[in-house]
Amino acid sequence: MATSTSVPARAGTGAPAQRRPASSRGPLRVLGRHPVGMLFAAPYVVFILAVFAYPLGLAVWMSFHDFFFSAPGVAVERPFVGLDNYVAVLTDPDVQRSFRNIAVFLVINVPLTVALSLVLATALNGAIRFRSFFRVAYYVPYVTASVAVVAVWLYLFSTGGLVNQVLGGAAPDPSWLVNKGLAMPVIAVFVTWKQLGFFILLYLAALQNVPKEVYESASVDGAGRLRTFWSITVPSVRPATTLVVILSTITGANLFTEPYLLTGGGGPDGASASPVLVMYQRGIEQGNPDVAAAIGVVLVVGVLLVSLVNRYVLERD
Repeated sequence: MATSTSVPARAGTGAPAQRRPASSRGPLRVLGRHPVGMLFAAPYVVFILAVFAYPLGLAVWMSFHDFFFSAPGVAVERPFVGLDNYVAVLTDPDVQRSFRNIAVFLVINVPLTVALSLVLATALNGAIRFRSFFRVAYYVPYVTASVAVVAVWLYLFSTGGLVNQVLGGAAPDPSWLVNKGLAMPVIAVFVTWKQLGFFILLYLAALQNVPKEVYESASVDGAGRLRTFWSITVPSVRPATTLVVILSTITGANLFTEPYLLTGGGGPDGASASPVLVMYQRGIEQGNPDVAAAIGVVLVVGVLLVSLVNRYVLERD
C-alpha cells in the first residue's frame, strides 16, 4: 500500500511548510544555489589568479624592495626599502613626461573613439546598402597585427610619405612622427582607427536592444534624425558608452606597441613615450625591475581612479 508523506503545516497558517533546498543548507550554501556553477567558473578563476592577481601582487611586493634579477636558483637578499622606489618614480622627469604624454593621448583617443564608434554604429544599424561589407571592413584593422598596419602608417606619415606629398608646402616641418607636438596625436589617431571596429560592435549590440517603437514614435512626433540621435540613441546606449570609455581608457593607458614601432621607442626625445614603455626601458633594458614595478603600481592606481570618475560622471542621473 502506498503511503504519503505529509509536510508539517506552518504554525498559525494551516499551510504546508516548504522545504529549503538542499543546496541552501549545510556547508554547500557558501557555493550558492547551484554549486555546479563554481565548477564551470573554476578554470577562469584559476586563469585570473595566475595571469593577473599573482603578477600584480608580485609587482606590489617588488615595488617596496630592492629587487634585481639574479640567476635561477640563487638566493639573494632583497631588502625592504619602503617608499624609495615610489619617490624615485615620482621625481623622475622621464616618468612624469610619460604620464603627461598618455594624458594627451587619452584626451584625443577616448572622445574620438566614443564619437566615431557611436555615429558609425548608428549608421551601420540602419538599412543601408552593403551593410555587412562595411561591418567587416571596420573590424579588419582591429584583428590585424599592429606590426603589419604600422608599416602602412610609416609609409603615410614619414618625412617623404604620401601625406606630406599630398600636402606639399603645408606639410609640417619636422614631419609628423619626428615632431614633438604631433607624434602623440598621430599615435592617438592611429590607435583610434585600429580599435574602432571593436567598439562599433559594442554599440551595435546596444542598439539592437533599443525598441523600434521609440524611433517610430519620435518620427510620428516630427523629430528629425539629429534630434532622434541626441534624444533617443545617445541616452539609450549610455551603459555601452560607459563600457567604451572605461575600456578605451584602460587600453590607452597600457599603450606600448604603437610608440615603440612608430617612433622608434618613444621619440622624438621621449615625446611619445608611454608609462608602459618607460617600464620596459627601466625594468628590462636598464635592469631596475623594482622601479618598473613602482611605475606599474602607480599606473594601475591612476587608471582605476580615472575609470571610477568616468563611471560616476557617465552613470549619474
